[in-house]
Amino acid sequence: MSSALFVGKNGLIRHELREAPAYTKPSAPLQSRTAYAAAHVVPKQLGDNVPGAPADIDWDTTLQYRHHLWSWGLGVADAMDTAQRNMGLDPVATRELIKRSAAEARSVNGALVVGVNTDHIEDEVISLDAVVDAYTSQLHFAEEQGAGVVLMASRHLARAAADADDYRRVYSKVLSRASRPVILHWLGAAFDPLLDAYFGSKHFQEAATTALDIVADNAGVVSGIKMSLLDARKEIHVRELLPATATMFTGDDFNYVDLIAGDANGHSDALLGAFAALGPSASAALQALDAGDPDSYRRILGPTEELSRKIFESPTYHYKTGVAFLSWLNGHQAAFSMIGGLHAARSLPHLSELVRLADAAGALEQPQLAAERWNSLLSLNGIN
Repeated sequence: MSSALFVGKNGLIRHELREAPAYTKPSAPLQSRTAYAAAHVVPKQLGDNVPGAPADIDWDTTLQYRHHLWSWGLGVADAMDTAQRNMGLDPVATRELIKRSAAEARSVNGALVVGVNTDHIEDEVISLDAVVDAYTSQLHFAEEQGAGVVLMASRHLARAAADADDYRRVYSKVLSRASRPVILHWLGAAFDPLLDAYFGSKHFQEAATTALDIVADNAGVVSGIKMSLLDARKEIHVRELLPATATMFTGDDFNYVDLIAGDANGHSDALLGAFAALGPSASAALQALDAGDPDSYRRILGPTEELSRKIFESPTYHYKTGVAFLSWLNGHQAAFSMIGGLHAARSLPHLSELVRLADAAGALEQPQLAAERWNSLLSLNGIN
């Protein structure tokens, strides 16, 4: 057994971590659900990854983590929010990440989609035509690499659009230039406050109507939509109104267990930052669904949801720190560090709770290593 110190309300608590679950990698592709894990990036240990500096990435370790996810039968969603898009991952590093990940995906026939945005444009305010051109530039680059595309919500579009019709026009123009199916992304204000009125309204029903119109009007190009509103009822509402040509990909890191399981009217597939931290558990749960065993699916994945809720607690956009922290605990990177210095975005009590919940959820792949690393971090901070 491996002993770890937790930070409790009344002081330190010593706890014995449970053994790692005996999950096995799938011998065939997952069938019942499509699942992408939105992966993070790992900085160079000696890189100058301070706030505002260009990202200095450890490419070997970063790409090894994608191979880890592919080995468990999951797809990878890259250059998305989890990779610190707009929070340390600059445009040059974004292009390099897409290029390298696409090459690695081809080498193992791994499923890959990548984020396409307008964020290489430095000016905060640009015209709607410039938004279209910016989207198109990134879209064509991603397609040239052979990657699938997630058309991310654009801050530029949110600033420039006067109403819902502007969203319809911009998306239609961009999608008309796509040469393969595209997934849309509705990112909620919890992840990015600048997107509070995305799709033209702060009122959900009005915004949902616009999003659904865009999907229907571009049915030959839009293969699905990823919803990251952290509200299961809103996702189900849109899911039930989607045309048969489009798939709902849950981005709800609070409620994914029920959303993926589904109901009599359908289910959501997955494109989740949480799955980057939970690769083996996610794979094992989906393998259970493939085997027609929904009880085991819930037994495996159910306990991970409390962990995910902690990772994604307010301020939600700092969830990337928890993903990198668990990657470090599980031995996938040598140091608990992030580009932009973002590893400092969560407190020791928060990280302590992540260790406790990861242990309870069976999400620690090497408990002894996790205990050693966590205890050493506490010691570094004067706690022993």
